[in-house]
Amino acid sequence: MARVRRRWSIGFAIWAVLSIVRPIPAMAQEAPASPSRLAVIWSSADPDVAKRVCFMYTHAAKKQKWFDEVTLVVWGPSARLLADDKDLQAEVNAMAADGVTVVACQACADSYGVTDQLRRLGLEVKYMGKPLTDMLKDGRKILTI
Repeated sequence: MARVRRRWSIGFAIWAVLSIVRPIPAMAQEAPASPSRLAVIWSSADPDVAKRVCFMYTHAAKKQKWFDEVTLVVWGPSARLLADDKDLQAEVNAMAADGVTVVACQACADSYGVTDQLRRLGLEVKYMGKPLTDMLKDGRKILTI
């Protein structure tokens, strides 16, 4: 009986040491974190909403690293507002310079007659139905303003 206890004690001691030295495989292999991603759908034609809500949060989300990837989607009436407002254009350029991806919906821009103006500003203008659907399906956080 003493032999059995001694073998058991030695076996337990070896297991305990190995558990400390060599982590359990499930604990040792953590899945790599996927990047956090935000898409802000800017659809308001109100310049105050653009400056004080949409741009303020979108820019801060990127600069403060609240999200790894931040995309601003110019959608609907915001396309016409951006095409006509130099102050908003400067703010969009500053966001883009800080790493915010800025895209505009081509169907929206076409309907307001501002597609060429937005392209001259350096925006990527494309049909957004499929890209937006993909954003929704891939689990991206979506904020509509």
